[in-house]
Amino acid sequence: METQFTMQQRRALILGGGIGGMSAAISLATLGMEVDLIDLDPEWRVYGAGITITGPTLRAFKALGILPEIMEHAYTGEGIQICAVDGSRLAVLPTPVRPEDAIPGCGGIMRPVLHRILSQQTLSSGVRVRLGISVERYTEDRSGIEVRFTDGTDGRFDLLIGADGLFSRIRKLAFPHAPAPTYTGQSAWRVRLPRAPEIDRRHFFLGGPFKVGLTPVSASEMYMFLLQNTVDKPRYPDDRLHHELRELTRHYGGIVRQIGDELTPESGIVLRPLEAFLLPGPWHTGRVLLIGDAAHPTTPQLASGAGLAVEDALIIRQCLEVESDIGAAFARFMERRYARCRLVVENSLEIGRREQAGRPIEEQTVLVEQSLKALAEPI
Repeated sequence: METQFTMQQRRALILGGGIGGMSAAISLATLGMEVDLIDLDPEWRVYGAGITITGPTLRAFKALGILPEIMEHAYTGEGIQICAVDGSRLAVLPTPVRPEDAIPGCGGIMRPVLHRILSQQTLSSGVRVRLGISVERYTEDRSGIEVRFTDGTDGRFDLLIGADGLFSRIRKLAFPHAPAPTYTGQSAWRVRLPRAPEIDRRHFFLGGPFKVGLTPVSASEMYMFLLQNTVDKPRYPDDRLHHELRELTRHYGGIVRQIGDELTPESGIVLRPLEAFLLPGPWHTGRVLLIGDAAHPTTPQLASGAGLAVEDALIIRQCLEVESDIGAAFARFMERRYARCRLVVENSLEIGRREQAGRPIEEQTVLVEQSLKALAEPI
């Protein structure tokens, strides 16, 4: 099927208004494309506490044009402090970056803050945002994609980018035989907290029954995560979450134990099972391309899920700049993205297995260090 078009004819539909979708919308709008972004949530909300940012993710934000605002509102710094169960400091794990990239090695930001920055940039880029709808079905012909939306309206586009996350609607339509996300045996507890003075960088507390971490997300805030090992996905009533997390932190000393003792029903705890898989390539069919968690959802061990989604958005823009044929652009995208995304997914899962098995601290951190070094290389 012929898929060539000129720059002036290009009209793109982005399904999903999260980090990857907004990044893709911003990126394609800079090419002069007419971009529609849709999201199922009528209020375009974001859930969760903070997220960790790696150096490569900061590099991607820089290419997207939002790094100054990120650095104004987030925490950025260098290194990961490795601690024992009692809170004593053991070593600092490097967070490498290339000098020519001129970025910090890592950071953290509250999800609502990042959402605000990206959504404002999306709207200012001229992207048409429609909320409370999704794609019901689509058909392709020689000249484009005809989309029927869930509100009964129709639209015609040159390409469709699925950035609608772990349980992607467009993945089910375009790749009906794709594997389903798989529970990894770990669930992530997260809670937003005032930043303690001694938390001057990211901290990992290793050697206990669970991995625990503290990440600064601003000058005054941080968040704690705890990765619990469970055979089944844990489910608790909201009014029990602080009790359960408090019990889990009793295995630790120092600041982790202190945080657990001070948890209340108002602490705003978030509990999420970790699910992941790597969709076999290609992640495109016809004029449809999957990016971000729709194609390569990963676990948080390398803090790279959001960064990969932003990189996907930047690379598809570059591929469309040099290829007039959509199929050729998508194929070039796969050549540049598959190995890097596979590294993150596979290494994150392996680190999680080592954590669950209670492997020595050095065995857990060596793969983190090796992976961060590889990810610092150019994309």
